[in-house]
Amino acid sequence: MKPISIREAADAAGGRILRQGQKLEISGVSTDSRTIKPGDLFAALEGEKYDGHDFLADAAQKGAAALLISNTDKPLPENVGIIVVDDTLTALQDLAAWYLKKFSADVVAITGSTGKTTTKDMIASVLSRKFNVLKTQGNYNNEIGLPLTLFNLEPGHEVAVLEMGMSGFGEIRRLAAIAPPKIAIITNIGISHIEKLGSRENIWKAKSEILENFNNDCIAIMNDDNDLLHNAVKLMKKDKVPYRIILFGTSPDAEYRAGDIQQLGEEGIAYNLYAEGQIFPIRLNAPGIHNVYNSLAAIAAGRAFGIDMQDIQAGLLDFVSGSMRLNIFSIQQNIKVIDDAYNASPDSVNAALNVLKGMDGTRKIAILGDMLELGEYSASAHRQVGKTVAESGVNILVTKGRDSCWIGEGAIQAGMNEQSIIHFENNQGVIQWLSTNLQQGDRILIKGSRGMHMEEVVSYLKDGDDQI
Repeated sequence: MKPISIREAADAAGGRILRQGQKLEISGVSTDSRTIKPGDLFAALEGEKYDGHDFLADAAQKGAAALLISNTDKPLPENVGIIVVDDTLTALQDLAAWYLKKFSADVVAITGSTGKTTTKDMIASVLSRKFNVLKTQGNYNNEIGLPLTLFNLEPGHEVAVLEMGMSGFGEIRRLAAIAPPKIAIITNIGISHIEKLGSRENIWKAKSEILENFNNDCIAIMNDDNDLLHNAVKLMKKDKVPYRIILFGTSPDAEYRAGDIQQLGEEGIAYNLYAEGQIFPIRLNAPGIHNVYNSLAAIAAGRAFGIDMQDIQAGLLDFVSGSMRLNIFSIQQNIKVIDDAYNASPDSVNAALNVLKGMDGTRKIAILGDMLELGEYSASAHRQVGKTVAESGVNILVTKGRDSCWIGEGAIQAGMNEQSIIHFENNQGVIQWLSTNLQQGDRILIKGSRGMHMEEVVSYLKDGDDQI
């Protein structure tokens, strides 16, 4: 972070300085007292299960230059600056919006039901061939994470590639107000968060908030193979929106179209890109047909920034999947594991099963946890995944949780042998089964929603494989 004065921070956050501490500047912003660095501003956020005001003394002891608070009834440490605001989260966001304006970096924003993080990383890899890029780290894509990402901007940054997530109406609107995008990518509209929003149409309505303040200088990059986005673009063009729309996909209308797709199993994927009246060979080291779409979005973004195709091809080759996202590793006895434990939706589970299907091995084992936040669609969505399991040639299906029982039902209805399906209530049951049932040559997929903590199963296979 470029240092700013405490006075500037207070003004930008809409607060007042209750006390000037020993330090006149802040050189970072944190919401976690455990990771405070000397010179940071500590923002005392309040949540349902925590109150940052309980950790003011810890933050001061670790060298915080100032504290951003809304509750003056709590004990206030000495010798540290105090900025008082009405709401610390709103103040944090306002400060981030002000800080972004100090730079000339263009914002590229990515949203969608699935593929946001991978698309963000691919775009950053492509744009980094020509520009100094800041990108969202990890899952810092929400009302707290996005502001914290912006505080990592330095004078040399030319582009900020930001992931924007949401679970309800108004959230994307707020994120886009904090960091107004020049280019917005919408990967797809699925059924993630449908429990709260009620329909895919409402999910599109919430995601489309990213476009509300777009003007002639802005570009929307959208997946034309997605039915809702395809229909939405028709209406947008009919309404003659002021901004440019670029389509990607496999459809004839896509300006960046993939064809001749070759799935290379765990080695990745290859296809021909049909764009600008030419054909370009594209090679990805990341497996999965879904990565074709992610890479097409990255190509479109790269071309919008004027990057030549050779550099785009190289940038895509440099891309490496993030943690818990279709990472393939080997353990002893020629056993390979697909770690896709980060999160799960019907689309992403189907994509991961497609990767498992393409792998060579003696047995294919799918270990699948619940897909959460699906509401009334949960049963049908899990059964549909079960159908895909059966059609993917999975030899053993292991389900974990509550709703995942429906995956087994769907698999049986699609013809899978009931004896090949095992269900557990918790990860410990899955781990116990693995400890006595793995065989040489197994290929194992592990996936589930974030709340299912399927990474515990992955950790067992990584760290406990000497017990196998």
